[in-house]
Amino acid sequence: MNSFLIIQTAFIGDVILATAVIEKLHKYYPDAKIDFLLRKGNENLLNNHPYINNLIIWNKKNKKYKNLFHILALVRKQKYDYVINLQRFTSTGFITSFSQAKNKVGFRNNPFSIFFTKRIKHTIHAGTHEVDRINCLIKHITDNQPVRPKLHPSILDFENVRKYKNTEYICIAPTSVWFTKQFPAKKWVEFINKLQSNLTVYLLGAKNDFDACKKIQHQCKDINIVNLAGKISLIESAALINDAKMTYVNDSAPLHIASAMNSPTAAVFCSTVPDFGFGPLADKSTIIQTHQNLICRPCGLHGKKKCKTGGFECANSIDINEMLNLLN
Repeated sequence: MNSFLIIQTAFIGDVILATAVIEKLHKYYPDAKIDFLLRKGNENLLNNHPYINNLIIWNKKNKKYKNLFHILALVRKQKYDYVINLQRFTSTGFITSFSQAKNKVGFRNNPFSIFFTKRIKHTIHAGTHEVDRINCLIKHITDNQPVRPKLHPSILDFENVRKYKNTEYICIAPTSVWFTKQFPAKKWVEFINKLQSNLTVYLLGAKNDFDACKKIQHQCKDINIVNLAGKISLIESAALINDAKMTYVNDSAPLHIASAMNSPTAAVFCSTVPDFGFGPLADKSTIIQTHQNLICRPCGLHGKKKCKTGGFECANSIDINEMLNLLN
C-alpha cells in the first residue's frame, strides 16, 4: 500500500486548493494512506475528510522552529513512499528534503529542491490555474487532467446550518486580508440594497470580520440580512454555500470554498486578475471585474494594504448591475 504526505502549511485558500491533490490521489490509489501537513488553525477544514488518514498540525505561531523539528521527527517516523510539497517555502523544503521518504516531490522554485527526487517549475501565466500547477507534481503517478478541489462537510455540519436554509438565499463574503482585494463596503451596500426583498443574505467571514460585516448590515434596508461572520465554522460555511442561489466573493479563501462545493459563484476581482490562476472553478461561475484599462492593474500578486493611486478605480468602477443580473 502506498503512503503519501501532502504538505500545505500556507493559508486557508491554499489548503482548499490542495484538496484537488487529495481527490486525485484517492482516485488512483483508493487504498493508499494519505496524510496532510498543515498549519494550526486550518485543521477544521479537513478534520472529517473521508480520504485523509492523519492530519499533522504545525503550530507556526508558537515556538515555530522548535515545532518544525518536532514535525520533521514525526514525518521521518512514517517513512512515506511520497512526500508531495505544494509550497515553495524554505521550511517545507527542509521537511521534504530530510523526510526520508522514498520519493520527494516539489517545485523547483523551493530553495531545498536540489534534494528532491522530482522537481517541477512553478510558473504563473495566463490560462493556467493553480490547480493545474499543483497537478503537475503528481501527473507522473496519475495523469495530466487536474480535478476540482473538494471539501467534505459532515452530516453534522449540514445539520448545523439547516436552519438557515428555509428561504432562498445568497451568501456574501465581503472582506479580505488585503485592502485592494476587497470590494468596498459602500459597493456591497449598494448591491444589497438593490436585491429582491424575498432573498435572504448571509454575510460570511471569520470572527475578526464580524464588525466589518455588521457595518454593511446596518446600512442595508428592506432586506433580510444576517451576519454569520465568526458564528459558524469554515466547514459549516461550506455546507451553507453548497445550497446558495449564488455566492459573492472577493479574490480570497471563500472563493475557493465555493469552488470546492461546486456552488454558483460570482468572483469579484479588484486589484488582482484571474490570469494569476486563482479564479473560480465551479461549473456555474462568473468573474466580475472592471472594464477600464488601468495601467496600475494588477498592482501585485497578492494585493496591497492600500491603493497606490488613491482612487481604487479597479474596484469603484465595477458595475454592480453585472452582479445583479446573475440572479435573474
